Amino acid sequence: MASTTAPGEPKATRAAYGDALLALGTEHEEIVALDADLAGSTQSLKFGKEFPDRFFNVGAAEANMMSMACGLAATGKVPYCSTFAIFASGRAYDQVRLGIAHNELKVRIGASHGGVSLGEDGASHQMIEDIALMRAMPKMQVIVPADYNQAYAAVQHSWKNPEPMYMRFGRPSTPQVYEEVPESLGDGVDVLREGKDISLIATGHMVWRALEAAESLEREDGVEAEVLNVSIIKPLASQTVIESLAKTGLAVTAEEHRVVGGLADAVREVAAEQHPVPVFAVGMGDEFGISGTGEACMEHFGLTARGIADRAREALVLKPIVSHPPLHGPEWV
Repeated sequence: MASTTAPGEPKATRAAYGDALLALGTEHEEIVALDADLAGSTQSLKFGKEFPDRFFNVGAAEANMMSMACGLAATGKVPYCSTFAIFASGRAYDQVRLGIAHNELKVRIGASHGGVSLGEDGASHQMIEDIALMRAMPKMQVIVPADYNQAYAAVQHSWKNPEPMYMRFGRPSTPQVYEEVPESLGDGVDVLREGKDISLIATGHMVWRALEAAESLEREDGVEAEVLNVSIIKPLASQTVIESLAKTGLAVTAEEHRVVGGLADAVREVAAEQHPVPVFAVGMGDEFGISGTGEACMEHFGLTARGIADRAREALVLKPIVSHPPLHGPEWV
């Protein structure tokens, strides 16, 4: 059940990956886990301790890990490859593309420590292009859950899905958006808060911030913002997005990622083709990350509830100028 508040103890989405992977491994002997010497950080160590004969630490050799996963998948195993997002999508790109995606193998990539909230490791480890890389890759599904409970559901969902899959998880503990583990990811887009004035469309760590931004907009400006959580960025559930855009006529996307190639572009593509409305974005510009605490990095780049609310206010100023009748649907004459 979705909530407009953030109840419960904050937890990291990477912790959900470790917990759900362990639970799946208990149920399905076909599952094997691979890690690139980061099992404590990615949380795959939980699986490794329980099932040492089905766990492979390949060392700092991510490309080899992906190739090994291809071989295991070809023999009927279901490999879960765990490492930081910077290595999963950057260092091992060729192996993921030609080995996993091209052959449409049932391999799951658990990419933790995505975005600038990774913090102190700085630009070298703060991957802000991974969604764009994986979104552009044929046959690859891209999932970015909002909180611990949805991340747990995403890993459960991953077992049933036959396609190659890239799942992005974060380092810091974040507030809970979902009061309990959802039964499924549904179509990958949840309306967490109804509204009529503007759509706030967020993913990952930005979802709870979008909810806070919506509360701020209502309290301070009398603006009723609709909040959407996009957990499956590819394939994007365009119908749910379009219904919100048709209702509000204006959107702001929010992501801990480059606005180029990420959620912003995914929403803009849908809007441009099916229901043209202005889509503003909160995310990383033409810049790399910096070193600092995770929250300090988020503040520096404006990836905050205040940043989303301020961007929404900028967009709302232009709404009377750009508003026009819907371009499709039964109301079109």
